[in-house]
Amino acid sequence: MPDSAAVAPSRPRPGRRTLTFLTVPIVGLVIMNNLGNAFAPELVDKHPLLLLALNSQNRNLILTTNQLDAWSYYLVGCLRLLVADPLFFLVGYWYGETALRWMEGRSTAFGQTLRQWEGWFGRAAYPLVFFAPNNPICLFAGASGMSVVGFLLTNLAGTLARLYLIRRLGEAFEAPIDDVLDFIGDYRTPLLIASIGLAVLFLAREVRGGAAGLDELEELVEEEEEQRAGNDPDGEPGN
Repeated sequence: MPDSAAVAPSRPRPGRRTLTFLTVPIVGLVIMNNLGNAFAPELVDKHPLLLLALNSQNRNLILTTNQLDAWSYYLVGCLRLLVADPLFFLVGYWYGETALRWMEGRSTAFGQTLRQWEGWFGRAAYPLVFFAPNNPICLFAGASGMSVVGFLLTNLAGTLARLYLIRRLGEAFEAPIDDVLDFIGDYRTPLLIASIGLAVLFLAREVRGGAAGLDELEELVEEEEEQRAGNDPDGEPGN
């Protein structure tokens, strides 16, 4: 672990049942993301609010903002962007060191990026949560022991700021966005076939990898629990 100062001291943590309680909705959100990607060409101009509910990536926020009233855009966009963040925060909070090792181990290149983020997080936690509340940053926030209230308020403020900027961007570039929507409408069928095919391939890879690699995290937690159960309070192997 590159920067132990970014990780809070160990704290009592729940077992695998609680981890399952956290990871099951994360898997559900992965499935929703894939459904949004698969059917985006069909939904983007016909059912833009449903597309945002499934997948609120920046491209969908930009393409749908001018089709939605402010209340719908901010409410659904904000809820969809925020829903996974507390889950990753709690995974980091309760399973800190183990969760960080899991996140860093997803790939060599990804692990190097995460180690850099972790170093930054130790020096600028709140700005990172405000500007980039992605899954790893939320996990770092929990692992570092960041205040729950501070995390939620900073995350909410950053998400609203992001939505506001994209809303203004949509107004400024309304004509080019309309051209993109017209293109999607003209070539809807081939784009839909291509997007469904890509989503199926991605989902198959996720399934083979254990739904975003979450089974790897559960295995790490189980291994640590078995190690603790097999050692006495002095750290010597038990009988």
